[in-house]
Amino acid sequence: MAFTKLTTNQKTFLETYLRGTGKTLTAKDAKARFGIQQLPARMSEMKSAGLNVKTDVATTGATRYSITARDVNGSRAKMFIG
Repeated sequence: MAFTKLTTNQKTFLETYLRGTGKTLTAKDAKARFGIQQLPARMSEMKSAGLNVKTDVATTGATRYSITARDVNGSRAKMFIG
């Protein structure tokens, strides 16, 4: 039996998952749920690209990441298309 595996790059996935949704993600959650090994690196790349990446500290001491709906220029347009 053949299975179809749909893939998208991590930055496109993270933008869709986090941007403007109010969801947060820690590195541990990203690894366990989505197989993303280097969440801080991906979030740094997204911040460099112009997204408003917000950080917060969870009660466990881990860093939680979220992304606001608008980028640094006020646009809601997608930055990463995959």
